[in-house]
Amino acid sequence: MASAHTPCNDNAAAKKNGDGGTPITDAEIRTEFAHHDRSVASVNNGSFGCCPGSPGLARSRAAVAALVGAGDASEISLVDNATTAAAIVMQHVAWSFAEGAFQRGDAVLMLLYTYSSVKKSIHAYVARAGAHVVEVPLPFPVASPAAIVASFRAALALAQSGGRRRVRLAVIDHITSMPSVVVPVKELVAICREEGVDKVFVDAAHAIGQVRVDVRDVGADFYASNLHKWLFCPSAVAFLHVRKGDPAAAQMHHPVVSSAYGNGLPMESAWIGVRDYSAQLVVPDAVDFVARFEGGVDGVSRRNHDKVVDMGLMLAEAWGTFLGSPPEMCGSMAMVGLPGCFGIDSDDDATRLRTMLRKDYKVEVPIFHNSRTQAVAITDANGDQVTGYVRISHQVYNVREEYEVLRDAVNKLVLDGFCCTQLRPSSPSQNQKMLAH
Repeated sequence: MASAHTPCNDNAAAKKNGDGGTPITDAEIRTEFAHHDRSVASVNNGSFGCCPGSPGLARSRAAVAALVGAGDASEISLVDNATTAAAIVMQHVAWSFAEGAFQRGDAVLMLLYTYSSVKKSIHAYVARAGAHVVEVPLPFPVASPAAIVASFRAALALAQSGGRRRVRLAVIDHITSMPSVVVPVKELVAICREEGVDKVFVDAAHAIGQVRVDVRDVGADFYASNLHKWLFCPSAVAFLHVRKGDPAAAQMHHPVVSSAYGNGLPMESAWIGVRDYSAQLVVPDAVDFVARFEGGVDGVSRRNHDKVVDMGLMLAEAWGTFLGSPPEMCGSMAMVGLPGCFGIDSDDDATRLRTMLRKDYKVEVPIFHNSRTQAVAITDANGDQVTGYVRISHQVYNVREEYEVLRDAVNKLVLDGFCCTQLRPSSPSQNQKMLAH
């Protein structure tokens, strides 16, 4: 038996000690560090040690630019996440209000189901600077893309207030997070252009890897997507695309001001202090990994879409419910109605049910509460109004048996007569009655 000091992997040990692989040459070393300024005798590696050029951020930006149809890498900034990208855009718009380019009372449009952190960014930056914020009340369940288009047009007309108010910014999700719906984003951007909206920001946090992304085809001023959700990158890395030639590009800055301030957003985003850039450096490797699948990223997203729709329909049939949107409005995620007898009447009910499924049935799945005041009233096979939905996802590693575990857990709860009232905390009066007995 090997001793505690005997390496388990001789090859790994050899490489660690420099004995494996082809030795690096002096010429290769010079190439890897050619980005050094040779006019400076740099002997302060204690403060300014440097990575070799081969894992540089420029390669990552170029890989993203090619993947999403950008003009070139100069249009791509790598940031921590889509929330950071939103903050950059909202800061820019807020400055436009503060500096007088936009007038107090001008409108900003966002979808009802805009992600909560982006909503807060809109209020923290733009509303505080004087913008009038208007929400687009999206229907859910949704029957077709036309329903979203109609709601968007109506909200835009309201925001314009009969031509008395300018709409300076529209924030549009490519895929809403909760409930998950693929939005007809290209059509909504075109409407914004027709109606004179100054800027359009597409929050596509879930898009890349779920649906085909072509930023030039979408036509928005700003487009952001996370790379760690559906493109197999580690947290935290996302990109923000700014259209080439847009005057706004030179006016946008990272909220963390560093010595790179004024060198363009891509450089500012790449130099915001001492941080771990590992997630950003491995982007080309993630792109190469996806390319190994048949059809590349498009092939992966097609297969995931087909599988999640199949699993969603299987669950809906088992529960006597339905999908929250038609298959063409699902990406790699689908909303499936839960039995109405569960009585999901609040976000807290949804959270407690999600926790119970995870702890008692080993199922991790988000649950959406659809407010009765906002919902399109649809009942399940037993005539109960459906107010809760699971958001299922499918990635290349998922198997049918995992969805069957979810199916069987919900069916068991129905047979047991479960209702969300059983998970709600008892009122003080109820607690006193229990203590009295």
